Amino acid sequence: MSALRRRNAVNAFWTAACGAAVLLALLPLASLLWLVISRGVGGLSLDFFTHLPAPVGEAGGGVGNAIAGTLYMVGLASLVALPAGVGAGVYLAERGDGRFGSAVRFTTEVLAGVPSIVVGIVAYGLLVVPMKRFSALAGAVALAILMVPPLARSTEEFVRLVPGTLREASLALGVPAWKTGLRVVLRTALPGILTAALLAVARAAGETAPLLFTALNNQYWNARPDQPTASLTVQIFNYAVSPYSDWHDKAWSAALVLLLLVGLLNLAARLLARGRGGRTA
Repeated sequence: MSALRRRNAVNAFWTAACGAAVLLALLPLASLLWLVISRGVGGLSLDFFTHLPAPVGEAGGGVGNAIAGTLYMVGLASLVALPAGVGAGVYLAERGDGRFGSAVRFTTEVLAGVPSIVVGIVAYGLLVVPMKRFSALAGAVALAILMVPPLARSTEEFVRLVPGTLREASLALGVPAWKTGLRVVLRTALPGILTAALLAVARAAGETAPLLFTALNNQYWNARPDQPTASLTVQIFNYAVSPYSDWHDKAWSAALVLLLLVGLLNLAARLLARGRGGRTA
């Protein structure tokens, strides 16, 4: 009985210690969420989502152009990054055992660790300097560069998780290899790939440094890819560093909007991952 009591006591102690560690880790997150929500919820309104920023000293105004600019640039980046990242991941999983595959894998790992501000400087040199202007296109390219490496690595892992028996069964039935990869392997790994894609989009939506060097900002609506474009992250930065208390309040509200946007994307990714786990089981 003494040994059983000792094991139960050790189990209870480490269970309590793990619970305390979880609470300790969640405390800063909870305080951050409470701070952003309490400071930002008061400024939310329909006008805040649909109107342009108001000049200093004028009441009202919003970040409608920044929300639209963020969606615009992330959408442009996704048009490039999602096919490239998924294609690279599928290639690495299916044909990436040679030297070229090793080189591609090494490159994606290196790019995944490059700071976002360095990517912004590279995009500045490649696009902003030759074009002689900041633009949404340059911002989208910088975001796409940030999205491709993690998406490629995640796609590779999800494709490798597909059972080899599915490939063999499809090939044994006479299905060509490219159809097997497209209709069997990719279809099976699709929920995981969608999860990785949503996480990559969420990361791009929260980036600030690359857009400071590429898209800069714009106080008006803009739909042209060759013109400076507003974004939520840069708008928050501009409001936060200003000396005006009204702009500080708007920065908190804009931060809450960005938090909700990124949170919804992450929630969608978790739901997809849970659905994938349920189907796998």
